[in-house]
Amino acid sequence: MELRHLRYFVAVADEKNFTRAAERLHIAQPPLSRQIQQLEEELGVELIEKGTRPVKLTEAGAFFHAHAQELLAKAAELKTMTQRVGKIERSLSIGFVASTLYGLLPRIVRNYRVRHPEVEVTLHEMTTMQQIQALKDGAIDLGFGRVKSEDPNIRRIVLREERLVMALPAAHPRAASSDPLSLVDLQSETLLVYPKAPRPSFADQVLSVLSERAIRPLKIIEVRELQIAIGLVAAGQGVAIVPESVQGMRRDDVVFRALTDRHAVSPVMFSVRKLDRSEELQKMLAVIYDVYDAAGIAYLRETL
Repeated sequence: MELRHLRYFVAVADEKNFTRAAERLHIAQPPLSRQIQQLEEELGVELIEKGTRPVKLTEAGAFFHAHAQELLAKAAELKTMTQRVGKIERSLSIGFVASTLYGLLPRIVRNYRVRHPEVEVTLHEMTTMQQIQALKDGAIDLGFGRVKSEDPNIRRIVLREERLVMALPAAHPRAASSDPLSLVDLQSETLLVYPKAPRPSFADQVLSVLSERAIRPLKIIEVRELQIAIGLVAAGQGVAIVPESVQGMRRDDVVFRALTDRHAVSPVMFSVRKLDRSEELQKMLAVIYDVYDAAGIAYLRETL
């Protein structure tokens, strides 16, 4: 049994169709069918129920599919890590969600570059879910995200819990006072959430906080990204719940107010490939903790 057998079977199981699987693998259908048959003969069990349309896995097939996916992911990670170790030039590719750009991320990257000028650092804006896939594909080495999502091939470190605040139009009746607001106030408001896709996202995080408290905004509007949400707030189209670091986006037509709800927080997470213990990542984590110490931010120190 070789890795190609696993790739072929996973493609058939995912597509539930031999023709589409063959197109995905860029091979003809007859050779694909023969490879699956050889795999079943080697295992001594049927993986696919005969004559089913669409393709239906047997109980053994479902078990094999789950573990084959994990093995392929580990093989891809091993390839990426080996290529990384073999590089003479040192580099660090970072994925980040937009809101972290208004917080401490710029300072962290700046400090890292000063301490380690030999490492080429590149930044790529992407959602947390996009970061997870990019890590598995080897497109990035590190992700700064917010959404908690379990993946056996990804190591997640919660750096800190950031408070959420409410963004209001400058002309909003509650904007005149600097007093903290309550999430209950949203019951009379149109709430703008982002990003619209891919999900799950920060939008689901905000909606979950409200659902736990049985709070229903007057109306919910989903928008593509943070900047659009803030722009619509400025235009008086509604209010938004955002991480407090977004206050770094200074505008005259939007005001930010603290929330009285202590549990209205959003995690900032450090995501890497599970087996990656590279020197560059270790140094980045050290810089992060130094920046947090200097800023007086509480956190739980972890190591890779």
